[in-house]
Order: sequence, then C-alpha cells, then structure tokens
Amino acid sequence: MNPKQIELKAFAKINLSLDVQGLLDNGFHKVEMVMQQILLCDDVSVCWAPSEYKSGIDILLSTNKYYLPKDARNLAYKAALLMGDEFSGSDGAAWVSGGTVKIDIKKRIPVAAGLAGGSSDGAAVLHALNRLWNLNLSISELCILGAKLGSDVPFCIMGQAAANHNLMTGYKDDPLACHCALATGTGTELRPIKGLKSHLVLSKPPIAVSTAQVYKGIDTVEIPAHPDNDALLDALEINHRETIKKNMVNVLENFTLKSYPMIVYTKNKIQYLCKSGCVLMSGSGPTVFGLCDSMKEAKYICKQMLKDNKESYWTRTTW
Repeated sequence: MNPKQIELKAFAKINLSLDVQGLLDNGFHKVEMVMQQILLCDDVSVCWAPSEYKSGIDILLSTNKYYLPKDARNLAYKAALLMGDEFSGSDGAAWVSGGTVKIDIKKRIPVAAGLAGGSSDGAAVLHALNRLWNLNLSISELCILGAKLGSDVPFCIMGQAAANHNLMTGYKDDPLACHCALATGTGTELRPIKGLKSHLVLSKPPIAVSTAQVYKGIDTVEIPAHPDNDALLDALEINHRETIKKNMVNVLENFTLKSYPMIVYTKNKIQYLCKSGCVLMSGSGPTVFGLCDSMKEAKYICKQMLKDNKESYWTRTTW
C-alpha cells in the first residue's frame, strides 16, 4: 500500500489577557483568558504507511532541534499514541489497521515559551491523522481528544482549522474554526470571538519557566489588577486600541516578573520601543510580546531585541 502524507502549519498563540479565578476541586486553576493565534508556526508533516502485516501502530518522530524528545515526552508523539489507542487495533470494530506514523517537525516556535508550540504540534498530528485515516471527526470531537493532551491543545485545533488551507474546506461552516477565543474553566472551554488584527514582536529571554511552578506561586502573591474580559471582547469587536491596552493584563506576571528579572528587562525594553504601549507576557512566560502599528515597526523592534534575546521574532496575528 502507498503511504499518504499531509503537511500542516502548527501556529503559535499569545494571550491577550489571562486571569486566574481560584482553584477547582480537581486541583487545577480556574482561568478566564483571551487566546489569539499568530503567524509564527512550526511545519508538521505526517505520513501514514499502512501495513497488511501488523496490527499495531508504530510512531517515528524526527525534528530539526536535537534537544527535543522524540518519544512520548513530545506532545506530537503523544497525540499519535492517543489516536492509535482510540482508532486502531486488531478487532473488527477498529477504524485503522496496523502501520507506521512518521512525524517530522520543523521547529520555529521557541520551546517552553508560553506560546503553545508543543500543544500546536500535537493539535496538528490530531488533524493530520483525522484526515489520513478518513475519520471525519468534527472540530468539537477533536477538541475533546485534544483536552486529554493539554489545556492549550483544543484552541490550537480550532485555530489550525481556520488557518490551514488544506483543512479549511472541511470546516468552512464550523463556527469553532477561529483565530481567537475566550477560554474558561481550565482553559478548554472555548468560545470563538473576533480576533485582533495587528503586527507584533516577540522576544523570549534565554531562560526556562515552569508552568506548574508559576501556577503554584500565583496562589502566594497579591493580584492588584485583573483584566475586564467583557470590556476586552467589546474592544476587539471594534478594534478600540486604548480599551484593548487597558485590559491586556496577565495576572501570572505578578509571580513570574518577581522571580525572573530577565523577563522584567525584556518587557521594559519592548515597552520603551513599542509605540502602542501594548506589551504583555504570554502565558506563564517567559516570552513577552508587543503590538506594533506596522510591519516596519515590528521589524525594527525585533532587530533591537535580538541584541539581548536570540529568540526574537516579528510576525502578526492571523485573520
């Protein structure tokens, strides 16, 4: 049998706001945040080679970054495992017989950066195997699977459905195919909203930040200001920059900035350079982004940030 292959863009995300509203009974934090897809992406290629002689699924993962794990520690690998567990086997009820899933990731999104790079790679594998195996799963069904992998994966699934041209036709009438969403609960309850149109600059200091440590630490510090997400949604609807700026609040900064001076330096420098003044840490950090009035401004600020942080990029939101 001939192998089949699909290539997808695994887009990064930024948080235009992030509010933590307490602990749930399961130990996870209750959040309310606005997630926005951006053009910075990884290229994920998935090849399916079915076999008449095996009943299980083999997974082979390769990447251009030597330090990335190529086993179940990688969300893309874990996504293939999940799909195999759900839809393959030797019994007659299985959707897919045996074969090999080959995943290749060209990594551009910084790792452990608060940009959902790993989650986006995992989402791309779910989309790819849905197509290659002719499962015809809806976005909603894929999001349910994605939530088993991580809280950012469902949003990445929705964003990829909206932005990948080879997926668009299958989801053109699905309102969950979107570039921006309000996330509540543990971050997996998602409502599509009108997104932001903006150029931007990203800069990641050369440090690693533990998401678990940040969420544990946020319970120990005072949070003086919370975003008004209702006002932010209204402002995004009419692109009112001043109201957007006012409610670009990430409460996790109250812990992370105190713990990592390099993030403070990065944010202050972008704030100084960025005319809009709309500057925020994404997720649990350490990446900081600034909204720019033009591509020219984004390129200029990126050039300045590269003097301090090698992982600095100019890009824009998707729409």
